[in-house]
Amino acid sequence: MPDVNILPDPQPGDSRENYDRDLRPNPLAGANSGPAGPHPEKEAPTALDIKEFRRQFPEFSNDDLQQIVVMPTGARLAQGATYLDMRDPNRQEFTATPDMEATDANWYVPKTEVDYQLWNRLRGVSDPERIGEAADS
Repeated sequence: MPDVNILPDPQPGDSRENYDRDLRPNPLAGANSGPAGPHPEKEAPTALDIKEFRRQFPEFSNDDLQQIVVMPTGARLAQGATYLDMRDPNRQEFTATPDMEATDANWYVPKTEVDYQLWNRLRGVSDPERIGEAADS
């Protein structure tokens, strides 16, 4: 396979090397490579543990809140994984990029940790069939 790097390697003192370091101080941050390490969502608090979350979303029962994993502050989001920020009024799902991490300003909920009916409720879906409340015929 041909080398995909079409530019020559930077030499010491090359201005490109300095700009690259400024633009990408930690270029591999959040990259999913190497052996699997600890999974922050496994030690993450649930929505039940966050008093403000419970107040903001009274429509969820304690059982529901216990199932909603919230990424802890400082945890890196998995590249390519789908999340919701429950502090975003639009509650749009998004795909994480390698440089994203949870902050105090976010309540990131990973889609992989929530069943699909509860995920739909978190997104604000109200169709009874999609949230597990359809009447049996």
